[in-house]
Amino acid sequence: MRILLIGYGKMGQTIERLAIAKGHEIVGKLTVHEADQLSSFTSDQVDVAIEFTSPDAAVGNILTCFEKKIPIVVGTTGWLQHLNTVKEKCQELQGTLFYASNFSVGVNLFFHFNEYVAKKMQQYSEYSVQVKEIHHVHKLDKPSGTALSIADGILKHYPQKQGWINDETQEPELLGVVSEREGEVVGTHIVQYTSENDTFELHHIAHSREGFASGAILAAEWLPGRQGIFGMTDLLQL
Repeated sequence: MRILLIGYGKMGQTIERLAIAKGHEIVGKLTVHEADQLSSFTSDQVDVAIEFTSPDAAVGNILTCFEKKIPIVVGTTGWLQHLNTVKEKCQELQGTLFYASNFSVGVNLFFHFNEYVAKKMQQYSEYSVQVKEIHHVHKLDKPSGTALSIADGILKHYPQKQGWINDETQEPELLGVVSEREGEVVGTHIVQYTSENDTFELHHIAHSREGFASGAILAAEWLPGRQGIFGMTDLLQL
């Protein structure tokens, strides 16, 4: 498979190493500052693009790939306020997008069990619920895309809550999502249910970026030949 890397930071370099080890070919490596070169690639040269850049750059890269008929796997977070535009352009241009806030198989199973637990716990009003995420100091967006996916899964089963706030809160109509940035932490996510009597937690700790990179490559292998917008629930059949 011929892969174009859009974004060549730590994640892009990890994807390159693992993809080559699996026998794939890297046909281009664009840094976040070289995205203007994306338009020079065509679907005759590229089977799939994998994008890990920045929130400001992601949407433009997605739309360019739609125009060029290049399927694109996107791991950049922090751009979902433009999702409606992306959906419209995907349909108009018959594009192909695979988006995930987190490509780790373990995290996506975490999403699945998070919803199951939220559905059960919302019946017990004595428990308050909070989300916490910890990442490295280089991460640009707060909260993390993974934390927002976790929050959405909780809010789906808490109709009394009107939304989330990026802080601790005692307001019953809001879900607190606490963000911390420490050293080189790869990614830690915690859902905490607390009552006067006890605390119950769901906890996921990423040990390396390889889990994310492997998941992105898995998505890239799955995507060609499909049209529309897909995610890890489609890939893992959750």
